[in-house]
Amino acid sequence: MNLKEKFAAGYKDAMKEKDVVRKNTINLARAAIKQIEIDKKVDLSDEEILPILQKQVKMRKDALADFIKAGRKDLEETYKKEIEILEAYLPKQLSVEEVRKVIKEIAKDMSISSGKENMGKLMGAVMAKLKGLADGNLVRKEIEEFLKK
Repeated sequence: MNLKEKFAAGYKDAMKEKDVVRKNTINLARAAIKQIEIDKKVDLSDEEILPILQKQVKMRKDALADFIKAGRKDLEETYKKEIEILEAYLPKQLSVEEVRKVIKEIAKDMSISSGKENMGKLMGAVMAKLKGLADGNLVRKEIEEFLKK
């Protein structure tokens, strides 16, 4: 079952269960995918859909941080649930330890041990390998830590 079919099934289930937040979240994600398909006049594959979903999650996480600062508990809970719903459609994210292991392996292969001047080279190589499997901010933070040593 591809992602579009999973979204359709999830949307139907949410309607049957009268889960308004889930239904609306899935509908917004489907609309974002459909908009890109219409704009580019293509039928997107699962690999092309994943960055769209990741962008949707990132937008909600950014907004969630603002809601927490503003003390908006009502919106905070809704956005947490929306993030959880969307993340269910994404591949499992790597743990911090797994990200560190990949950074060490790639740095060893590239003969990089420290120095901020190597940040760009290492970041590019690591993100190419971990695309869709780890949050870019986490990877950046871990690379910075690695290069300080």
